[in-house]
Amino acid sequence: MAYRNFFASVSGKRRGRRVAPPRFRSRKDNRQAVRFTANARFRVLDNGRLRLPKIGDLRVRWSRELPAPPSSVTIVRDAAGRYFASFVVQAPDASLPAVEPEVGIDLGLTHFAVLSDGTKIAAPKFLRRAARKLRRLQQALSRKQRGSQNRRKAVVKVARAHARVADTRRDFHHKLSTRIIRDNQAVFVEDLAVAGLARTRLAKSVYDAGWTSFTAMLGYKAARHGRVFGRVDRWFPSTRRCSTCGVIGEKLSLNVRSWTCPCGTVHDRDVNAAVNILAAGRADRPTPVEPVSVSGRPEQSAAKQEPTGSAA
Repeated sequence: MAYRNFFASVSGKRRGRRVAPPRFRSRKDNRQAVRFTANARFRVLDNGRLRLPKIGDLRVRWSRELPAPPSSVTIVRDAAGRYFASFVVQAPDASLPAVEPEVGIDLGLTHFAVLSDGTKIAAPKFLRRAARKLRRLQQALSRKQRGSQNRRKAVVKVARAHARVADTRRDFHHKLSTRIIRDNQAVFVEDLAVAGLARTRLAKSVYDAGWTSFTAMLGYKAARHGRVFGRVDRWFPSTRRCSTCGVIGEKLSLNVRSWTCPCGTVHDRDVNAAVNILAAGRADRPTPVEPVSVSGRPEQSAAKQEPTGSAA
């Protein structure tokens, strides 16, 4: 599959950024995984333990009950030394009761998300908050002799600190995306050029926000629960367009948080963008989980739709 994607990218059959050739896994990669299919005859016992061939019975701390018999299980050991069991099951989608509200979401760094109803969700900045502890652990690691047992212990400590940040961010994304999908019949977001923003001075904050992971959660949860999810084209001028009269103003720098339209309306930059995203999504309402394309400029290939400057 890796080579297939690589050659498809080289030949131009695969859209998006060019895919690098496959590489062997590094010896320094502490993540390990093994997959057992139904032919391997793994079993979930009545006492809650997991029986694996050539390994035996394992105690499991279940996060939830399996909705159906699993077809395979993958055992993963992450860099922090933790073990996870991931099961593949087939379960029917459970549609939520229909509701009237629809929402547009403007993702940002000052606020993680601003909704079209005026709700502002603060940016948690998990990595920034853990920066001091991570810096101290990295400094302690750098002082350890290479190949020593103390260095291995220090590597695990650093990995656990990073895993705690990632877990906290993932938990925040899950809770917020579930609440938004539950409370709204249709959800529209802007198709941000994360790869382009990651090449700017905002890279650390962009990766700390985790927009890609959050929008992916919105997409699959909308499909699972019978909601509508759409993406508005990244070139759509959601920030500069007046949501009252439709006039497109001048480009705004990042430090400008509010502006006044010639029609006399005073706009909060982020709320106005969210309202425009909602209007653009409604204008071309998709079927569930079909992406919206509301272009503010002529269509271009995916490779060219990655601005290298800062976000508007």
